[in-house]
Amino acid sequence: MTYGGALSFLRRRYSRDLTGVDVAVSGVPFDGAVTYRPGARLGPRAIRAASVQLAELKAFPFGFDPFDTLAVVDYGDCFIDPHHPETVVATVESHIAGIVAAGVVPLTLGGDHFIAYPILRAIAKAHGPVALLHFDAHCDTWPDDGKRLDHGSMLLRAKNEGLIDVSRSCQVGLRTYNDSDHGFEILTTPWVHRHGADATIEAIKARLGPGKVYLTFDIDCLDPAFAPGTGTPVAGGLSSAEALAIVRGLRGLNLIGADVVEVAPAYDVSEITAISAATIAHDILCLLALRKGAVERLVGRVT
Repeated sequence: MTYGGALSFLRRRYSRDLTGVDVAVSGVPFDGAVTYRPGARLGPRAIRAASVQLAELKAFPFGFDPFDTLAVVDYGDCFIDPHHPETVVATVESHIAGIVAAGVVPLTLGGDHFIAYPILRAIAKAHGPVALLHFDAHCDTWPDDGKRLDHGSMLLRAKNEGLIDVSRSCQVGLRTYNDSDHGFEILTTPWVHRHGADATIEAIKARLGPGKVYLTFDIDCLDPAFAPGTGTPVAGGLSSAEALAIVRGLRGLNLIGADVVEVAPAYDVSEITAISAATIAHDILCLLALRKGAVERLVGRVT
């Protein structure tokens, strides 16, 4: 029943056995780095609950079942001790490193956006510096001392530590100000509204190129009308339709990991934020299914 049973993401089986698995979906229920409203620690549970209808039918608009191509498990949640914040970075990094070491793509449900930093540490140790595709209302590159738990500065730390290649990285949907772009290409929300989804997709692909890409999606990229359930809402954002059109247009990117973060269900209305987050995560899986299918067809022709 859609309305019964265990709340795994898209009805995938819970497992820590990664044998033969392509993608491991896991939650990181941490919100100790927020600068305004807390509550994103409950985000993974809300996103799982909102995903159930997406498991009923073939994926729209793709017209296929991604699980015909991808082996996906719900890996459960990373256990974090909130009473020892000094352990958070190492704990999350180890959690993701175990998934990556098995040759599996991590798709992570947050949690506040700080979790992207330890995730990127694990990703970079396995893959080297990666292009970052960052959807957000905020730049997350404000000053950082290399120690603070702050969901507004961790991407500057990631840049300074060489975890990301900013020359191939892009930030989409920003509508808060920073004196420096720190080398990122920024497609602000007004830019997206003026030029549209197709031009945005073209600009993203031109910037990122064929190399490895990590995608991080802060749900506050959406306007509060479409995502009220988040900690730092900013007026004037993307609609859910615009964001989904852009994500669905990213087929062909070499995605090696992704996260969807900052869902705070206590501020949500009728689950609309969680539904958007679940749909974005679902569509990222569809992109991975398309890429795997394309690679398999290419290998088949070569061999």
